[in-house]
Amino acid sequence: MVEFPDERQLVLGARSRLERWTRSARMEAYAELFEGDDPILSPEEMQLLDALDSELERQGGDGVWGTDQYGIHTAGASSSDTSLGVVCVYHPQITKDSVLRGGDDLDDETEERLNAALWQYSERVATLIEAELDEFVRQAGV
Repeated sequence: MVEFPDERQLVLGARSRLERWTRSARMEAYAELFEGDDPILSPEEMQLLDALDSELERQGGDGVWGTDQYGIHTAGASSSDTSLGVVCVYHPQITKDSVLRGGDDLDDETEERLNAALWQYSERVATLIEAELDEFVRQAGV
């Protein structure tokens, strides 16, 4: 009889891979959304994000592209009903009073477009991580 890993072991295994999955998903989501023939932001808006990113990194932070955070959640009641998923637990957002402070010259419409793009980026990263998680669970035989 085959021994199936219990949900706790699956979560621990997945969490140990989460950082690697996140790095890979961030690069893929960035390329999909901000590069290529049809980016979701204009070159000027990308310059604003890059300037904010550089400023945050100079201050010793992770920058715009490193502030998003992801977690693995469970929805199953037992190891035979395992349901693992990924959720973005922190979406970066630019506001005048947040970690990602918008410049004084950043108008409300531009701020909203940047925040919508960051939200879309974070959600895409979560989807890509979840695809890795699903494959991990499948390979575990659950």
